[in-house]
Amino acid sequence: MNSLLQRPALRFLTEEAKASIHHAALRILDEVGVQVMHEEASTLLSHAGCRVDPEGWVKIPSGMVERALRSAPENIPVYNRSGERAMDLGADRSYFGTGSDLLYTHDPGGRSRHRSLLRDVSRGALVCDALPNLDFIMSFAHPSDVPPKKAYLWSFQAMAGNSTKPIVCTAEGRGDLAKIWEISAILRGSEAEAQAMPYFIHYAEPTSPLKHPFDSLDKLLFCAEKGIPVVYSPAPMAGATAPITIPGHVAQGLAECLSGLVIHQLKRRGSPYIMGMGPAVMDMATAQSSYNAPEYYLGYVAYVEMTHFYNLPSWGYAGTSDSQIPDEQASFEAGVCTMLSCLTGANLNHDVGYLDFGRTGSLEMIVLSDEVIGMMRRVRRGMEVDDETLALEVVGEAGAKGDFLSHRHTMKHFSEVQWRPALISRAGYDRWKQGGSKSLLERAGEKLRRILQTHHPVPIPEQQSGAVSDLVERFEPP
Repeated sequence: MNSLLQRPALRFLTEEAKASIHHAALRILDEVGVQVMHEEASTLLSHAGCRVDPEGWVKIPSGMVERALRSAPENIPVYNRSGERAMDLGADRSYFGTGSDLLYTHDPGGRSRHRSLLRDVSRGALVCDALPNLDFIMSFAHPSDVPPKKAYLWSFQAMAGNSTKPIVCTAEGRGDLAKIWEISAILRGSEAEAQAMPYFIHYAEPTSPLKHPFDSLDKLLFCAEKGIPVVYSPAPMAGATAPITIPGHVAQGLAECLSGLVIHQLKRRGSPYIMGMGPAVMDMATAQSSYNAPEYYLGYVAYVEMTHFYNLPSWGYAGTSDSQIPDEQASFEAGVCTMLSCLTGANLNHDVGYLDFGRTGSLEMIVLSDEVIGMMRRVRRGMEVDDETLALEVVGEAGAKGDFLSHRHTMKHFSEVQWRPALISRAGYDRWKQGGSKSLLERAGEKLRRILQTHHPVPIPEQQSGAVSDLVERFEPP
């Protein structure tokens, strides 16, 4: 028989439901509009035919949204520091990395935390560089020991120096983002090469509900101009800055993201744009913004399915927990979020290692989540169904003897079929006890210490490193 690849996938919305959510987002843009706090963006929209009132509220017709959806690329290739192709963002391909700008960093092996420092940015990048299932890096920490207006640029330098993997970065404004672009051109050799083989992706946000601040749009327009891949991700909070009902929550988030897409494509058609939405949920009992409420999961997977509906790359989530420390809750929640991202085909999945509602980062959770991602990737890979895998002849030969272990078919396929854990225990109680009775978190801590002690990332060539350092040291915020 012909070979059939069976890949598991989760689907939560019918085609009719997707169309309804899409039309709701279009009506929000056409009837309610968005507030645009940037003169160039307002001018682009006005000249394109949008209605702009004196307070900057812009109503965007549906035809303009549809044209922007058609002009944005369906696939975005991203390259590592060495110029090797590392990710193809689009379709249902899933990649994983850390998040950015955490105020606190968890102290490994304990229950305490400290204000994040620049060394935490370096350590996070180094750990991700060593782990096979982390595909990109973000700053993970917002360093409190450097000048605030220079923190994003210094963090970018620290990431680039401690990993060859692609970077997703944040920036305060156009000034430091322009310097990050210059760093990528130094590492590539020219701006043309930096554009042809993008090394970093920029992350920016509008403000919910329905507002596009000046700095967010200024960075968005710069990315469009330079061809820098950009994530433009609103974070509407259900019950606080968005409807509490899940379809309404998603429709508003899509309206905010799609209006950003229109502005971006008006600036430069064909520039790479990644759809984003952080479907935060305000817990009505605690007023806390949850990353792992079931309503968050439902809003998240609905948004991911809408990006597939639009056939555009998506911003996703994985390896997160609302727990305050790496514990059973953290492992459980990180696993659920990662599984959903794999099985729905979210593309650029960040926040691995996040704790405490996105305030604290844990290196141990990065190590643990690397194992979870590996397991989920094995599930997502699915199975080939053909004569060889159906193994009818093998059953005939070995079935009567009751011995499949020594059969050549087992020897041929076991290494490709079975995923092998590095941290999860399959030892059995006696062997586990002989090995020190260690918990999963303890084993993750041991692996973390080995990485920090022994892993040495590929350094930036000396001439380029010097040029980058000189640029960073000379930067003065506007």
